[in-house]
Amino acid sequence: MSAAWDVLYTNVHLATMVEGYGELRCGAVAVKDGRIAWLGAADDAAAAGTAAAVHDCGGHWLTPGLIDCHTHIVHAGNRSDEFEARLNGASYEDISKAGGGIMSTVRATRAASDEELYAQSLPRIASLLAEGVTTLEIKSGYGLTLESEAKMLRVARRVGELLPVNVATTFLGAHAVPPEFAGRADDYVDAVCAMMPVLAEQGLVDAVDAFCECIGFNLEQTARVFRTAAALGLPVKLHAEQLSDMRGAELVAHYGGLSADHLERLSAEGIAAMKQGGTVAVLLPGAYYFLRDTVPPPVAELRAAGVPMAVATDNNPGTSPMTSLLLAMNMVCTLWRLTPLEALAGCTVHAARALGRQDEIGTLEVGKRADFALWDIARPADLSYSFGYNPCRGVVNGGVWRLPQAALAGYAFR
Repeated sequence: MSAAWDVLYTNVHLATMVEGYGELRCGAVAVKDGRIAWLGAADDAAAAGTAAAVHDCGGHWLTPGLIDCHTHIVHAGNRSDEFEARLNGASYEDISKAGGGIMSTVRATRAASDEELYAQSLPRIASLLAEGVTTLEIKSGYGLTLESEAKMLRVARRVGELLPVNVATTFLGAHAVPPEFAGRADDYVDAVCAMMPVLAEQGLVDAVDAFCECIGFNLEQTARVFRTAAALGLPVKLHAEQLSDMRGAELVAHYGGLSADHLERLSAEGIAAMKQGGTVAVLLPGAYYFLRDTVPPPVAELRAAGVPMAVATDNNPGTSPMTSLLLAMNMVCTLWRLTPLEALAGCTVHAARALGRQDEIGTLEVGKRADFALWDIARPADLSYSFGYNPCRGVVNGGVWRLPQAALAGYAFR
């Protein structure tokens, strides 16, 4: 007896991302109740089932929906003035004395209402959705008080409810020491640990992150955050080894962390720990480029060790105001010599694992969410080959079709 499907997408080439690209030319995908019900050769579809609707994909390519697994995209304010000031000779100290830096974003975010914060974030999010992104991680970390961190996470949740995108929320209270705790980092870590159960009780937190760095929090302070998260049953991830080797990658791997992110100064010991702990390396080329860093992450060593590498935009106002995951794919290939296959896997199957959602998304397989993107390309490698051009021709999120350039103005905050 043949199956009954909601919709059949046919006349399409599939990059399932199962075992390499997992290419299946002249294929078809059937969707039922928002999940992939069948996939295979288009010629076999008629014998496998019937669909209430059939969508001809015009011979384009279909991949899993892209996943941006590291962003700070919900924030208020603008720091292009600092960008200009630096290029006109101002130092970090000059900018800080003038009220700039991360605290500029903290002040703007604290002052914004939920509605204002959503409205300012919407154009950035719309840019990603137009490029085939179907899942987005959103961190807090620009509030640094319980009230403002909760506001950021509430808005992140509303993004997932109002827009056609899946959202994973991450509590990043340990992002910086706020002015009211100046010189008292340990006391602020106590405050962060006290925020966590309240935010978790409100259902606002999917994971916990911290900035373990010479200008952030030390190893013991970060471990305190992780111990609190573990007691609450929350998975952890970490900004690690961006500016210096603090052994953060080893710490997050010890806690079975989902990911260690940045990693330009990652050591051999950190790589070994990540391999053993099953921790994904999230590569963030936007910050490397914007800060004009010259030390790349140890891609060859990560590859040799078999540590999966994800790729993300790290969208944030200070060091990576980038809203193109396709550009990030090109950058990791050009700057760090990832292959086009590794770049695409980094935005699909490995990015899903970095969010702990590999059983739901990241590949085209029967039973997984019907999240995929349709591309007008000759081959999957085109997605990291071109830059400044968007070949996305359609997106399916949870089985619902939309055009990539559909205006999001109608998705008002409510």
